[in-house]
Amino acid sequence: MSTLTTPGRTPKVTPALRKSKAGWNVLGLLVFLTAGFPVYWMLNTAFKPAKDAIDPDPSLLPTGFTLSNFSRALDIADFWGPVGRSLIVSLAVVVIGIVVGMLAALAISRFAFRGRKVVIVGILAVQMIPLVAMIIPVFLLLNALDQYDKLSGLIITYLTFILPFTVWTLRGFIVNIPKELEEAAMVDGCSRTSAFIRVVFPLLAPGMVATSVYAFIQAWNEYLYALMLLSQKNQTATVWLGNFTTKHGTEYAPMMAGSTMMAVPIVVLFLLVQRKMAAGLTAGAVKG
Repeated sequence: MSTLTTPGRTPKVTPALRKSKAGWNVLGLLVFLTAGFPVYWMLNTAFKPAKDAIDPDPSLLPTGFTLSNFSRALDIADFWGPVGRSLIVSLAVVVIGIVVGMLAALAISRFAFRGRKVVIVGILAVQMIPLVAMIIPVFLLLNALDQYDKLSGLIITYLTFILPFTVWTLRGFIVNIPKELEEAAMVDGCSRTSAFIRVVFPLLAPGMVATSVYAFIQAWNEYLYALMLLSQKNQTATVWLGNFTTKHGTEYAPMMAGSTMMAVPIVVLFLLVQRKMAAGLTAGAVKG
């Protein structure tokens, strides 16, 4: 039974409400532990001695501290080259994807044209296709276009599965911005382009940040296409991690150290845009 309250009086906390809050807190804690344990184990293994990383009876708590795994990770293969190539590919995908995706989303959400619904359905259908099913066609197409083993070819490939998500997500943000704001700006003398830049674009910025972070993470972490479409000399950071698996086994401690170094750009990016990220995620409620 709900508790009636009067203005100016603090609502009474019933035992049932306390139990409900405690239950949700426990559930949230379990979700946090489940999601955070792999990250903790990666950090724990990265800083522990290599012999402890292959112990058949591992300890949940750190048994030692060393930085030798990081130096081993940097020595086993070139690190900065793959990381630099991954940054180039990821940033190019984000910039091109956001610009093209924003224009496409604006056209879909603001203009009525023949085949509009077909385009929307097509965007959804493309996202349903498994990426592994397109490896052979993509390889043959890039080879015919002389884009095999080139970063430009990998960028084009990533755009094929990041653009649909970008368009669909930004469309949701644009639909939530009332058309009346643009119309009011045009009445005051702005052109359609000027109204978009002055009115819509600032309101769309949080959604663009949230979408950009997702696109960056997708391009940064992608492994399969980078492995198939690039040679050893042009490998990206995710493929670089495969160097720790040799015929003698897997060097787990250096691999976890390399994974930790690879996670740093994502963490830094998130810390820089976390406020915009939160605003963008809450502003993109489904509508239309």
